[in-house]
Amino acid sequence: MRQLRIDLTKCNHGRDCAHECETACATKVFKVDDPKMAALHIRDNGDGTGSTILCDQCGDCVVVCPAEALKRNKLGVVMINKSLCVGCYMCIGFCEKDAFERNPDWVEPYKCTSCGICVKACPHAALEIVDVPEPAYRIV
Repeated sequence: MRQLRIDLTKCNHGRDCAHECETACATKVFKVDDPKMAALHIRDNGDGTGSTILCDQCGDCVVVCPAEALKRNKLGVVMINKSLCVGCYMCIGFCEKDAFERNPDWVEPYKCTSCGICVKACPHAALEIVDVPEPAYRIV
């Protein structure tokens, strides 16, 4: 399964890069000129540490989607089928990592798909795509 990972020891939490990774995600993947609309967010916690908001592809959201709009692709990445999504936002409410985002102009939510565009844009090589075993769902 493909998963986006961040090494926070390499990341300076956006202090130098002006969030090139977020900008790349927003403009190249979601076609919006606003880094706040990215599916990846890196934040400075103000105490010298950082945090990220991104999808780790755990897949628990697949189980709670009443429209069955969330499925794993052949790489193990959880994808949203826009034609099936009814905009109930159960996935947003359920996700413990707050990985789902919502654009007020779209019906369906969006999230990281481990595409790797941000990896290429990160000036500190703090982001990478790794292959990991697909986890078991925590809920049934």
